[in-house]
Amino acid sequence: MSTGADLKAREGGIPNDSNLNMTQEQSFKKGCCSLRHGLAFVLHLCNFSVYTQQMNLSIAITAMVNTTAASGHANASIERPTTDSQDFWNETLQESKVMVLTGQYSMWTKWAPPLERSQLITIAASGSMLGTFLVLIAGGLLCQALGWPYIFYIFGGIGCACCLLWFPLVYDDPQNHPFISTGEKRYIMCSLAQEDCSLGWSLPIKAMVKSLPLWAIVVSYFCEYWLLFTIMAYTPTYISSVLQANLRDSGILSALPFMFGCVCIILGGLLADFLLSRNILRLVTIRKLFTALGVLVSSGILVPLPWVSSSLSTTMAFLVLSSVFASLCDSGALINFLDIAPRYAGFLKGLLQVFSYLAGGIAPTVAGFFISQDAEFGWRNVFLLAAAIDVVGLLFYLIFGRAEVQDWAKEPTFTHL
Repeated sequence: MSTGADLKAREGGIPNDSNLNMTQEQSFKKGCCSLRHGLAFVLHLCNFSVYTQQMNLSIAITAMVNTTAASGHANASIERPTTDSQDFWNETLQESKVMVLTGQYSMWTKWAPPLERSQLITIAASGSMLGTFLVLIAGGLLCQALGWPYIFYIFGGIGCACCLLWFPLVYDDPQNHPFISTGEKRYIMCSLAQEDCSLGWSLPIKAMVKSLPLWAIVVSYFCEYWLLFTIMAYTPTYISSVLQANLRDSGILSALPFMFGCVCIILGGLLADFLLSRNILRLVTIRKLFTALGVLVSSGILVPLPWVSSSLSTTMAFLVLSSVFASLCDSGALINFLDIAPRYAGFLKGLLQVFSYLAGGIAPTVAGFFISQDAEFGWRNVFLLAAAIDVVGLLFYLIFGRAEVQDWAKEPTFTHL
């Protein structure tokens, strides 16, 4: 009789040769020059491009308005269309960020072996933080040195270059890729043979609503993104208003946490896969441990920020450390949906993005209310509330979080007599 792995291999067109060189297969497990790692790099560039184009207008709009005002055309009829065009631009880019973020996870269910899932996904996801970092640190300098149109030319050109890489190199699955080697194809297919990664065309909505492991991820997403969007929205304001940094220094200092976060996202993914591949910790333990470290340390560091505001270096060290530890969550709860329901990865990522954007809409509004009501204690309340919400989400995730594929996410099996 044939095993499930053998059947999966034959269906995928993989030769099941018993004389396969095991040494060569081990190299495909450990090598970082594989096609799947190249795919992660292409997605890294795509995420980088999406985030830079999402943020560059917020940097360039000030220079655009100032240029118009200097030319003597700064009147209401000119400024109003500028605001409307910014809203239209942001809405268009939001629809495109969403497509990239959700689509790539559907692809990883066919490309990422379970023992490499964390590192491949974090390599791709780190592009978003790198894009944020570069726009914050270089966007203003480009507008000042070359003029505001060049921020669109440069980052738009990077987006076009990503398209030139995307079309010839990115395929839905390894079976149909023209450049993949037989050994790597076999390794990926055999690694995924025990998982049901086929696309689910019907959604078990009722079972999803009743699933506590799924709710644990949803709540964790909302709570962690509450803290993230608070930091993203108000770090420049905090540095300029509380620390009294000038505009140029404020942009550079605001970018530092994202630079360190970009590196640590990748390192966290590598560490998670190392612990899993060496059987040091179970997958569910890794997901919960990384989430706990990310939430507790990053939140705990932010709480005393108002009390160290007299020292710029101490404040920046706290902000950087908070970003470093928060990046561990990307190897924890934030990719846990791939573990419990790989068949519905695209749909679930889209659902989770809804809750993250919900937090992104509420958190800055609440933070702005606190700061406007009390300039002295407002920042303390902002950080305390964000930390409390993040810890509540962590407790819910630690209690109900799981890492095995749920029954509702498995393909129905039929017995033939």
